[in-house]
Amino acid sequence: MTENIDINETEVLKQYPEVLEMLLKDHTTQQNIYWATESYADRGEGYQFKDAIIADSITGDNGMIIRPRSVKSKDEQTKRSKDMAEVFTPSWVCNAQNNLIDDAWFGKQGVFNAESPEHTWKATTGKIEFPEGKTWKDYVRDTRLEITCGEAPYLVSRYDTVSGMPIELAERIGLLDRKLRVVSENTETTGEFLDWCQEAYKNTYGYEWQGDNLLLAREALLFTFLDYYRAKFGEEPLLKSIQYIAYIISWNVWQMDGLKVCPLEKNLAKATSSIPPTCALSVIGASLVINKRYTSSHFSKVNGL
Repeated sequence: MTENIDINETEVLKQYPEVLEMLLKDHTTQQNIYWATESYADRGEGYQFKDAIIADSITGDNGMIIRPRSVKSKDEQTKRSKDMAEVFTPSWVCNAQNNLIDDAWFGKQGVFNAESPEHTWKATTGKIEFPEGKTWKDYVRDTRLEITCGEAPYLVSRYDTVSGMPIELAERIGLLDRKLRVVSENTETTGEFLDWCQEAYKNTYGYEWQGDNLLLAREALLFTFLDYYRAKFGEEPLLKSIQYIAYIISWNVWQMDGLKVCPLEKNLAKATSSIPPTCALSVIGASLVINKRYTSSHFSKVNGL
């Protein structure tokens, strides 16, 4: 299971030049993203709360120290939940809430999948049909944002962030997964596919405070692009295409304290807001969906509190 879901930063560094550096970039501070967690402090210099995450800290002999939550020990999961209010949502809940968004957008239910009482779902077959007055291009360009995103399970769903089980491409339920399904169904050439994938990524956002989670989220978005490209064309995309998607991700999935709406305090004087103005309504909408359907006791149970 670990081999299927955990991305090896050393392999990313070797296979995709400049990509890991892009995924570590913080455009708000013009530095690298910070750890913003004490989980690695016992490793010494370079791993403290306010230290920047650099490639050497997580590759080679230091490789595989950043692991998805589902692979971490239960004690570590509980500690992070209590210390940093870190809670992760099972995929069936992400799917149910994402379906609410699409129910409203399409004006009907069950567009991408059908939910079952057993907390599973089955993807619809055939090409997604769009309501009168809306096109697949409108859907791809529609703004989506996951607030305090952790490993970004609402955006992409390569694996269930609670159980760690991989999710087959055809059954993925993330907001970006849905856009990429639509792109795959409505494009033929690699050029057209890449253009609309880029549009999908340019209109998908998230923010997260803890640096390790942020890197995992960014990696998940990048490898989701690779998954859909391989499924569509049976080959790897060009390096320059991978680098451009990584560049978009580094801007659109940023490091921020969701309570203070800021980066680390020492950078406040020179930092500027990274929040795209078009995302304001999406933040409100996401909060309303979460508060309406699920209680705090549900999330406490899921995350071992």
